[in-house]
Parts: sequence; structure tokens; C-alpha cells
Amino acid sequence: LDARIELLVCDRPNAGVVERAKQTGVPVHTFRPKDYDSRETYEREILTMLQQKQIELVVLAGYMRIVTNVLVDAYWGRMLNIHPSLLPSFPGLDAVGQALRHGVKVTGVTVHLVDGGLDSGPILAQRALDIEPGDTEASVAERIHRIEHRLYPEVIQAIATGSIHLEDAANKPKEDGTAP
Repeated sequence: LDARIELLVCDRPNAGVVERAKQTGVPVHTFRPKDYDSRETYEREILTMLQQKQIELVVLAGYMRIVTNVLVDAYWGRMLNIHPSLLPSFPGLDAVGQALRHGVKVTGVTVHLVDGGLDSGPILAQRALDIEPGDTEASVAERIHRIEHRLYPEVIQAIATGSIHLEDAANKPKEDGTAP
């Protein structure tokens, strides 16, 4: 990648990524949301760290919380999320299970900008995955993870090299015609 990881912020202190980051010299900050009186309080702490390190792009992965305006306003158009469905279908939790329960034949992965809604920000990239007869939630999730591990770095690289222009995506009107 033509990018550097400057900081890992994780709300699960025992997550495997914490040890991997430490082994590669990436600074790590872990926190427990229940130790704070509100999401805004811990997001202000995160924002201070991001600003001190002059972070240009925030990449969410496994962050299972809706981001408040504290971070969205500060990083609008510069905060990415990855989701295991072809948005706008199946936002939120259990996207793979939702897809299987609805009987769709195709699902996939979406990388999008974070806008404070539930997986509702402007879409940057998607990759489809056929659901095969006999697929289970576990088998689809495994294939989804393989796609995520390729697509996210590709999108970050495209941003770093200028192939994807975040300003353009951030200024696209929503489907209902309203401003982002």
C-alpha cells in the first residue's frame, strides 16, 4: 500500500489485531465503551488522538457501532467502513444471515463512506459473491471475509493513488436527492 498505518484504535482490548499491530510497531489505543458515560465522550477522546497524529483517513474494520457526529463531522469524506453485503441491501448486524433468510442469489461486500447512519454513506466499491446451493452462513461468511481482505486494501490503494476521489464521493447526493 502507498499508505502508512499510524494508529490502531480498538474497542476490544483482546482482539487479535491489537497484538499484530504491536508486533509491527503500530501505536495502539484500546478502550472499553462501557467505561464512558456516552459515545460522544469516547469519540471526543478518539478524535483528539486522530488530530494529534494528523490522521488523514480513518478506516473502520470490525467497528460494530454507529459513529456519532463527533467523528463524522470531523472526518466527513475521510472515514471508510466495510460491510458484508451489497448495500443498500442488508445494512446493520447479521448481513450474511439476512441475505440467506431472504433467499438472495447474490450478496457481496461494500466499502462506503461513513455518514452517521446505519451503513448508509456513499458507496465507493462493491464486489459480488454468488450464493451457491448448500451454502451456510459460515461458508458465505468465510468467502465474504476473503473478498473483504482483498477489496479494502484495493480501495485504500486507489484513494492513495488518486484513482478514487473522496471529495467526489462525499459530495454525491443521496438516493432521495438530499445533500450528504
